[in-house]
Amino acid sequence: MTDPLRLQTARLVNWLREDAIPLWQSRGIDSRTGASVERLLADGRVDEEAPLRLRVQARQAYFFAAAGQQGWCAHGSQIARGILDFAHTYARHPQAGGGFVHLLDTQGGVLDSKQDLYDHAFCLLAYAWSYRVTGDRESLQAAHRLMHHLDTRFASSHGGWQEGDYAYPCRRQNPHMHLFEAFLALYEASGEAVWLRRAQQVFDLFQTYFYRPQEQVLLEFFTEDWTPLMETSGYAVEPGHMFEWVWLLDWFQRLSGQSVSAYLLKLYHRALALGLTREGLVRDVVTPTGEVLQSSKRCWGLTEYIKANVVAARLGEPEAEQRAAAGVDALFHYYLSTPTAGSYVDRLGANDEVIDAYAPASALYHLMALAQALVRHQG
Repeated sequence: MTDPLRLQTARLVNWLREDAIPLWQSRGIDSRTGASVERLLADGRVDEEAPLRLRVQARQAYFFAAAGQQGWCAHGSQIARGILDFAHTYARHPQAGGGFVHLLDTQGGVLDSKQDLYDHAFCLLAYAWSYRVTGDRESLQAAHRLMHHLDTRFASSHGGWQEGDYAYPCRRQNPHMHLFEAFLALYEASGEAVWLRRAQQVFDLFQTYFYRPQEQVLLEFFTEDWTPLMETSGYAVEPGHMFEWVWLLDWFQRLSGQSVSAYLLKLYHRALALGLTREGLVRDVVTPTGEVLQSSKRCWGLTEYIKANVVAARLGEPEAEQRAAAGVDALFHYYLSTPTAGSYVDRLGANDEVIDAYAPASALYHLMALAQALVRHQG
């Protein structure tokens, strides 16, 4: 690792350990219920009105479990367990025979009982990390029960799983990408071959439908049989997701021994060409030809860009570590330097102005995964 990237890695780890984790432990956990709050306001206060999404509870369970495993949060595993206990107590679906509801109020009352595939992908990730840090086999058994529910209720005859139990306008690669992540995490934590076979299922979808070799891009939206859906201006492409797949495919290759070299650098270079701005930020949505469909720039896209550069560096890309170090610096300059230490902004506009000043708890999942990737790369 180059000295600039080593310094930026230490900078991010220090921010998490000294600022973000203490802030979100003190303000971000409801002492009455053990639940994670949904978000903080621009001044660092809890948004008392924001309802609680199941996916945020699951992401925060991962965040604190991982913080504990890294040695950055003394009570991380207990906080993660408390968040999962809240979800099990209040968010279990009352009629579906398994799985969880989508949205709760701050007291734990159900606001939206739909079952959503994306939500449940993060529940599987949370179970993986709960098992990894505690060895509690109930978490592993809960993952198996939830997967059985998804197979029973939402498996699609066209491959993969349906978006949920509600009328949806299209199918998306995104929930499947996060299932891929959860399956890899479960396999890494447990060693159970069934989870690697599950990951293979999603990799097959990636090869067959999600990746478009003509333009070397990742497509986002599909009909029920995985026919790509085109927007008015062309296919929607999210460079942040392309960078995210670079990281996940490399992880799959390391665990499975199956070569994914045909995709890694193609996705990486195409995402660089389509998504990176002059300031080193990542555009939210473009077309395969580079037309900007959404000029905003989310914080998470930059974290995935940095992780992809870690992979590219291992593959011998000469400027990848330099890009990664510059990416962490940009992360601090544009997103993490807020008046409340440990908070951040989520979204910038076309001119890099702040358009979402609040800090959604969901972004911590990306920031923690980035820090873990950098620490692992440092060796």
